[in-house]
Amino acid sequence: MKLLSIVVPTFNEAENVGNLANQIDYALRGIPYEIIFVDDSRDDTPYVIEELARQDDRIRLFHRENETGLATAVLKGFSLAEGDYIAVMDADLQHPPTILKPMYLALEYGAEICIPSRFIPGGSDGGLGPYRKLVSWVARYIGKASLTCLRKISDPTSGLFMFRREVIDGARLDPIGWKIMIEVLAMGHYTRVIEIPYKFQARPAGESKLSSKVTLEYLKQVRGLRRTAPHHQRTQVVRFTNERIKALEREYGI
Repeated sequence: MKLLSIVVPTFNEAENVGNLANQIDYALRGIPYEIIFVDDSRDDTPYVIEELARQDDRIRLFHRENETGLATAVLKGFSLAEGDYIAVMDADLQHPPTILKPMYLALEYGAEICIPSRFIPGGSDGGLGPYRKLVSWVARYIGKASLTCLRKISDPTSGLFMFRREVIDGARLDPIGWKIMIEVLAMGHYTRVIEIPYKFQARPAGESKLSSKVTLEYLKQVRGLRRTAPHHQRTQVVRFTNERIKALEREYGI
């Protein structure tokens, strides 16, 4: 089976990383994986991750002292990843680890990128408050209006996705801010995307990192990609239902 590398950028998530690692382990029984934490924290998060890594050699930590930013942290994780498949997810448990297995199966089925979506049947953004929902809607609208590669994608501003390593081989990724998936969709090499439904969760601990700076960085990122991104005219986007996912699980016996 293909090795899955899960890249998790962390910033002050000491209360969540242990729970996340346990949930990933439970969700991926029978699937080989590694977790790469790229950490910029100022709290005890790196010490918590170091202890997790001592107990489980599938967990690795790269702690950055003089760098910050989710996008560059994820790129560092890409460079460290050893898997054939690479996933990106947040550390705050708003992305449920149970979705990792269906994403993996979508790639086994033939997808080059799998994107869980809150906005197809079976999905939900119930973990967001009204203000976050409004900001998310505006970001999606701006992204789709500006970039042709996002127009077929129902949830293009998510930070949760999985892809085959070849998607980014030779791709010129130079993201800013938080929306690394937009960079991969704009600059990567692929023709087939599978979307699957998922339910966005309320975070159990810690604080949201959303800020006005994040919003401005997103706008700058979209403007830059509009000038440089190639067109993905031939991209096929297929949407799976929960029933189709269950059928895949039976088919692959995972």
